[in-house]
Amino acid sequence: MGEHSAIGWTQSTWNPWYGCTKVSPGCAHCYMFREQTRYGNNPDVVRRSKTKFGEPTKWKDGRLVFTCSWSDWFHEAADAWRDEAWDVIRATPRHTYQILTKRPERIAAHLPSDWGDGWPNVWLGTSIENQRWTTRLEELIAISARVRFVSAEPLLGPVDFGTISTPDELHNELHWVIVGGESGAQHRPMREEWARSLRDQCARAAIPFFLKQLGGHPDARAHEKAVLDGRTWTEMPTTQAVV
Repeated sequence: MGEHSAIGWTQSTWNPWYGCTKVSPGCAHCYMFREQTRYGNNPDVVRRSKTKFGEPTKWKDGRLVFTCSWSDWFHEAADAWRDEAWDVIRATPRHTYQILTKRPERIAAHLPSDWGDGWPNVWLGTSIENQRWTTRLEELIAISARVRFVSAEPLLGPVDFGTISTPDELHNELHWVIVGGESGAQHRPMREEWARSLRDQCARAAIPFFLKQLGGHPDARAHEKAVLDGRTWTEMPTTQAVV
């Protein structure tokens, strides 16, 4: 955790605060709760990091940074610190920050005053685990951002974006989709047809598709083992459209 990450779609992680609150079925087996409990911390309490808050300013080389991997950037308990964290992002345009939230309804009210059409080095994403939570995408596409993305991990059921937009509309609204099965001893299985459906929807809308893992335990079938229809899928956003 920190300067280098094993997550296939990023390069580093940054956690200016830790702890979270479970809000939907995708949170049930969240690794953060397990790991923070193992470290002797209460994972339900959101607390500011004492040592990592300004960490990206120390990284000289530009990189993709998964932001708040052990919390949620838009958690209400972090409201007092978020402006200072935005300052870190503003001061480090060499990095690209991937901000993933389960609280997209809070984004608009908690963006920096100079956000405009979106900062060039910030991607905004939301998590969707099944069709019930596609409402989060509706919230996300109302926000101007250089890149908007969806993380369908853990994918717990089929997701049809067609209830929100046509493929042509979706191409302008959504710029990246990540899919992954759940890992760990209590993992819930992901059906390959759910991942295949999302891949095909992305293809029709010309949206990059990244299959992170198929899920399972003890082998999460990630990286070169994340094979769907005979190949791996590791597409990344290539444009930063302002829409």
